[in-house]
Amino acid sequence: MEQNETKEQPVSQSTAGQGVAVITPSQEEVVATPPVKQSSCPTCAGGAGAMTISYVYALGRIEARFPRLSVEKEFAQAIGRAETAGQTGQQAFYNALSKPENRYLVRQMCWVFTIQGMETYLIQPRDPADYDRLVEAIRPQPSPMDMDVIIGMRGPIAPPEMCNGLMVPIVAFDQIYSFDRDALIKAIPCPEKTKPEAFRPAAEEVFYRILQMTDNAGATDDHRALNYLAMRYPGIYAKAAEEFARDFSLTGLEVRPSPLSSTRRIVDVIFSYTNRNTEFTEKFSVRVDVTEEFPFLVTKLSPYYDR
Repeated sequence: MEQNETKEQPVSQSTAGQGVAVITPSQEEVVATPPVKQSSCPTCAGGAGAMTISYVYALGRIEARFPRLSVEKEFAQAIGRAETAGQTGQQAFYNALSKPENRYLVRQMCWVFTIQGMETYLIQPRDPADYDRLVEAIRPQPSPMDMDVIIGMRGPIAPPEMCNGLMVPIVAFDQIYSFDRDALIKAIPCPEKTKPEAFRPAAEEVFYRILQMTDNAGATDDHRALNYLAMRYPGIYAKAAEEFARDFSLTGLEVRPSPLSSTRRIVDVIFSYTNRNTEFTEKFSVRVDVTEEFPFLVTKLSPYYDR
C-alpha cells in the first residue's frame, strides 16, 4: 500500500474501555507555527508571573484506589446493595463504579497512573464528563497486556491527604486512550511489500523499545515525542520491518533538539540500524514538534547523517 509522502498516518486512537484500536483519520504533516503561549501563575511565590507549562504524554496503566477508609466503607455498602452473584471481584468493582447512582464515589476515588509498575501520577479530568472514561479504563476483565495513554498538563505534587499518603505529581488530562497491546500492533498498517508474519515482530520490537526507555514518564520533550510516535506514526514500524528484512538490527534510539528549533521546541528522533554481518550502521530520523500539549509530525522518516 503506497503511503502519501505528505501525510502522517496516525497509528491508534482507541476509545477507553473497548479494548480495540481504531485508526484515526490522517492529518497534515507540516503545520504552521503559531507563537508560543505562556500562562500567568497568580499562586506562584511573588504573585503573578510567567510560568512554563509542563505537558505529559505518557503510556502506562490507570488504577482506582480508595483515598480514605470512609470512602472504602461507603463503596462496600454500594456493592452490598447490588446483585453480584457470579461476578469476580474486579467485575463487581467495575459494575459498581459504572452505575449512575454511584457517580459520587467515582469523584471520591483517587486515580493513579502507573508506568512499569511505578506509581507516577495522580490523574484528574479537566472536564468532569471524562470521569466516565476513567471508569472504562478500569475494565471488568483486565489483562497484563492492557495499556492506557494520558495526555494532559502536569501540576504540583499531590498533598499526602489526597490519596492515602501517595505524593506524586498531579496530571489534569484532556485525553485518554485505552487499549491492549495486541490490538495496537494489529491496528498498525502493514506495508504492501511486507508479510504480516514478518511485520508484527518488527512492530513489537520498536514499540517495546520505546516503552523500556529509561525513566520514560512522558513528561520530557524526548519521551513525549517517542510516545507520540509509538501511538500515531506507523512509518517507524514500516522502516523497522524493512531493515530487519535486510539483516539489520535496531541498535540505537536517540532524541536530539532539532537545528530548526527557534520559537518552537522541535526534536529529531533518530533510529539506528546496524548490519548483523558488516556492522555498518544506517540512521533514520523523524522530526516532531513538542511545543504544546499535543505533539505533531513536522517531517516524515528519512535518512539521517551525523553533522
